[in-house]
Amino acid sequence: MTISQKINGIFPAESEIPGEARILPLEQKDYLLDGKIRAWLGPVHEVLSPVSLRGKNGLERKRLGSYPLMTEKEALEALDAAVKAYDEGKGRWPTLSVEARAAHVEEFVYRMKEKRAEIVNLLMWEIGKSLEDSRKEFDRTVEYIVDTVNALKDLDRTSSRLSITQGVIAQIKRAPLGVVLCMGPYNYPLNETFTTLIPAILMGNTVVFKPPKYGVLLHRPLLEAFRDSFPKGVVNTLYGAGREIIGPVMKTGKVDVLAFIGSSKVADILKQQHPKPHRLRCVLGLDAKNAGIILPDADIDLAVSESLTGALSYNGQRCTALKILFVHRSVLKEFTKKLVTAIENVKLGMPWEPEVKITPLPEDEKIPYLAEIITDAKKHGAKVINESGGLANGNFVYPAVIYPVNKKMRLWREEQFGPVIPVAPFDNIKEPLKYVVDSNFGQQVSVFGRDMDKIAAMLDTLVNQVCRVNINSQCQRGPDIFPFTGRKDSAEGTLSVSDALRVFSIRTLVAAKDSDANKKLIRDILRNRKSKFLSTDFIL
Repeated sequence: MTISQKINGIFPAESEIPGEARILPLEQKDYLLDGKIRAWLGPVHEVLSPVSLRGKNGLERKRLGSYPLMTEKEALEALDAAVKAYDEGKGRWPTLSVEARAAHVEEFVYRMKEKRAEIVNLLMWEIGKSLEDSRKEFDRTVEYIVDTVNALKDLDRTSSRLSITQGVIAQIKRAPLGVVLCMGPYNYPLNETFTTLIPAILMGNTVVFKPPKYGVLLHRPLLEAFRDSFPKGVVNTLYGAGREIIGPVMKTGKVDVLAFIGSSKVADILKQQHPKPHRLRCVLGLDAKNAGIILPDADIDLAVSESLTGALSYNGQRCTALKILFVHRSVLKEFTKKLVTAIENVKLGMPWEPEVKITPLPEDEKIPYLAEIITDAKKHGAKVINESGGLANGNFVYPAVIYPVNKKMRLWREEQFGPVIPVAPFDNIKEPLKYVVDSNFGQQVSVFGRDMDKIAAMLDTLVNQVCRVNINSQCQRGPDIFPFTGRKDSAEGTLSVSDALRVFSIRTLVAAKDSDANKKLIRDILRNRKSKFLSTDFIL
């Protein structure tokens, strides 16, 4: 069977779906507000899977259910609930001890694990992520939460002592910032949402949480877990069109922290809507155009393997994906030949199929967009060099290798966020280095080669342009203990297990002159446990 025949027959009939992967429509008619799950009686948005099914009338998108289309009224109610729960820092949650907050989050994790199968199935159907990767996303999220709780305990232990310096007694700890608006991305709707939401909560902030446009229903199984694990108002959910509900929330000026993972254009709009932007802390994961640089002495088989995975994991829909490859002309023929062959051996199909790598795309508008940028590249001299590259059927797009790419093309500068691999030849290492320097983005880069001197010289340039240089490996986020951030338009703030705790809090101290009266006062407060902040309790 040819590749085009596989693509044209990619979608199954309902009867061909294995029993364990079948799904019933989830009509979500509720939301979490101020500690209660409220009924929604208003308009809803229908959720269609990227997976189409063959039927009597041809291909038809699988309907997964619906979710509320809230209005400004409900958005402001959710914000007010979070503001009330924070209560200017006097609320129950921000004044709770670190140990107690950690216990609440551990209770949430316990309840979350009970929903694994349901959430994994929804991940697979809602965003087209393979079953294997959906399971990984869930398990990695649980692991991240546990690691973050442990990191917070360690952080609290180091600050559980008083210091006396230059005649001043002080205790320095981290305090919450206030109300956090949390918005995650569709490509990792569970994991990347929780990498901001969980540390924000753990540090004593209260949260208004809006799931991404794609990947809404998979959060429904957790509403009861949020309700039962946290005091009222700590977590409040919002659903609907961002333009309708997020703008009014930002314009109130009551949001203290914006945690957003998405495009820099949207982030700029959100920040500008806040009446006091200098008082708004931003934690942003934004665009990236990560480059792979293949040097003349690179291990070509390794470079092809890592580039393929880096460019096509979850169909290239990752901010950390390799989105342009610079290949030295001396190894260009060998590299592209092996890359094309490797793509032909990649399994394409439905998310539930074992070892599948290329699946349908959740964004409807992505399919015509990818066709546009491929056409634009052809217009300026490039070709699709792999069989059936860019061929689409419904929401499925087969990977396309585009060569040679140059600066006239949109693919040179735009983040394609899909299964399109631009390849650009180079003769002098200054060419790809200049690309990285001139780029609007500065997240990561991958370098493939063996010459110690050449790579060392490149490192000294690249580390001042991007925030992670990967040697002989694809770009990636993990391990989660490593800092994850970017320069230029790629990020604001740093996310990792420990960094995220710091970014959602601020160093605060209680200080007093070293006098007998102050010593007695502080000693009495500590002995009688009168303060949650001023405390030398040690978490075991």
